[in-house]
Amino acid sequence: MSKPRKTEVIGVASGKGGVGKTTTSINLAVALTQLGHSVMLFDADLGLANAQIALGARAEYNLGHFLAGQKTLQEILITTRQGVKLIPGASGMQELAGLSDIQAASIVQSFGVLADDVDYLIVDVAAGISPSVLSFLAACQRRFIVVKDDPSSIADAYGTIKILSKEMGLDEIYLLPNMVKSQSEGWKLYKKLNDVCVRFLGESVHYLTSIEEDEMVLRALKKYQSVMELAPGTAAARDYMRLAEACTHLRPIDHPSGGLQFFMERLMQNSSSDT
Repeated sequence: MSKPRKTEVIGVASGKGGVGKTTTSINLAVALTQLGHSVMLFDADLGLANAQIALGARAEYNLGHFLAGQKTLQEILITTRQGVKLIPGASGMQELAGLSDIQAASIVQSFGVLADDVDYLIVDVAAGISPSVLSFLAACQRRFIVVKDDPSSIADAYGTIKILSKEMGLDEIYLLPNMVKSQSEGWKLYKKLNDVCVRFLGESVHYLTSIEEDEMVLRALKKYQSVMELAPGTAAARDYMRLAEACTHLRPIDHPSGGLQFFMERLMQNSSSDT
């Protein structure tokens, strides 16, 4: 009866910075919490960890203390006022930004000992394709690539998808157009990039929804809040809620992808008991 529940693990990434990746992570986490789910957010953007600031949370300890062997993951875990369980990253620590894939793997393994039962783990990774970013993304069940409608963001998103899909053999890659003028503009951006992926990679990426441009997102960040709290009636809040609801309707992934996974023990336990 006490078997831990399955945890859906979603990695949120972007080919380049400044496209709203962390904003997406925190608002998705808050939206899922508002839907009644138990949500954990891992701020794995190690050189520029700012999820706790964006959520108005104060963390006494962070991932730096864990990596130094001073604290366990359970000891650095905090619950924000929005009800999100947060593993805070270590901001401004350059040595953490250059984390190796082996160090990343040890962090992934450590999630197995967390006592918390969670429905969703959102992993906010750094922009780009460093070894630790790729290790974290490989350890997720699904990967959301946030993209803006500008040439460099599109090129970097494609480059990230190419590495994940062709070099690493990963699937469950979703494109998330952000700061678009309308849902139809977001769909067009997805179609354009997906056509390139199909043509040159022989792979299609998935689509759930787009996030419309909304000045309230920036206003919320300045007030250390999610837009879900500050302005729930706005376009972006509506889109984040739509994204959260779409996540709840995705088919469960029952089996690990072969590599090291977040909450691996629970995934194995659940899949063996399902067969």
